[in-house]
Amino acid sequence: MTHRLFVALRPPAPVRDVLSASMAGIEGARWQTDNQLHLTLAFLGETDRHGLEAATDALATIVAPPLDLALAEFGTFDTSRPGRIATLWIGVGPLDPLASLAQSVRTALRRAGLQPDPRKFTPHITLARFGGSGATREALRPFLTHTPTPRANWQAGEFHLVESTLGGEGAHYTPLASFALA
Repeated sequence: MTHRLFVALRPPAPVRDVLSASMAGIEGARWQTDNQLHLTLAFLGETDRHGLEAATDALATIVAPPLDLALAEFGTFDTSRPGRIATLWIGVGPLDPLASLAQSVRTALRRAGLQPDPRKFTPHITLARFGGSGATREALRPFLTHTPTPRANWQAGEFHLVESTLGGEGAHYTPLASFALA
């Protein structure tokens, strides 16, 4: 059996509530559910039972302090088609401590023989996805122009190894292990 895995921070319920309150007003958007709101530190993808065990053991070795975090500005990721948006997200900062934790996670996973996704780390929480060919920039302009940027701060005291199960309603995320930041 394989597991689709990633490592993430999960904002607390009050922060998720602030985010959910801003998630409306774009036709064709597939807004994330409360269960789906997270900040990915590393994506592993399909991993067998041995990889799951190796990831759990590797992540348990990470020593890092709790992080004082804040929501930042809205952003987007493009599709492979010019001018089309695949994802609407909100940034999270400050960058340096988040990037340091993400680097520690990725290094620990590589030392365990795993291959996390090599893409550049951009600390964000996905708010909406746009299917197929994506959304036009024009379709997002009213939201980005008129929606106040949600504001919230929190202290992240742990990170999680999470399994993603894909389904007709989108992905469902199940934390498999949690690791304290202390």
